[in-house]
Amino acid sequence: MSSFIRQVPDGDNRERDVCASCGHIDYQNPKVVVGAVVVSGSSVLLCRRAIEPRRGFWTLPAGYMELGETLEEGAAREAMEEAEAAIAIDGILGVFSVARIGQVQVIFRARFADPDAPHHAAGEESLETALFEWDQIPWDEIAFPTVHWALNAWRERAAGVLGHPAGNPEGDRRGVHRLGGTAT
Repeated sequence: MSSFIRQVPDGDNRERDVCASCGHIDYQNPKVVVGAVVVSGSSVLLCRRAIEPRRGFWTLPAGYMELGETLEEGAAREAMEEAEAAIAIDGILGVFSVARIGQVQVIFRARFADPDAPHHAAGEESLETALFEWDQIPWDEIAFPTVHWALNAWRERAAGVLGHPAGNPEGDRRGVHRLGGTAT
């Protein structure tokens, strides 16, 4: 069995895990999470998590991209898997960096594919789903800081042209602070 050593490979500028036998470099790169703020009228779809981390807390339908799919396909798949919701994507709402856990999150603004019948139900990874008006969102039960960020970006860009995607808040450019308190 091969063992890895930490060293700066030729032509690189940072330490990596390198196989001592064959020289293979084990690059560790951020994972891409895709999801959507799915809207019906002035309400937003949230899912109560049935899995760890943060089981029992509310989140957006979102998850890791799969190989062979586009960002949009991944967001639509996650909405179907977690909330049994068929969605239509309007565009990118935000791109958030969570350096402390090696994630880049691309969150879309979306609506139900059939706005006259906005179907949603708990998928395998959700305990329940619900549509919330802004003042009814359970802020103290939100699973992750990026959900706060995406919801705030949605409120700022609820309708019309999306413009430049939102990013990390000014005080947390690298996504290193843990969730605490209510939304700002």
